[in-house]
Amino acid sequence: MKELAMADAVYKKIQLVGTSTQSFSDAVAQAVKKAATMEKNPSWFEVVELRGSIADGKVAQYQVTVNIGCRIVDEK
Repeated sequence: MKELAMADAVYKKIQLVGTSTQSFSDAVAQAVKKAATMEKNPSWFEVVELRGSIADGKVAQYQVTVNIGCRIVDEK
């Protein structure tokens, strides 16, 4: 059986929804920041969905669904 080389990796993927009253990019940053406190080794993200809420005819909140890949590391 072939062992994984150091460059090979396995990831766990989690999905979070970040929110912000400032921007979509800030909503992504909020999700990534939270993932870093919840999971070991967050390595990448992909935006899955953009949406927001409206109040009084204006954007009230930006919402971004992101998948975040967390590298699984053997603790040998």
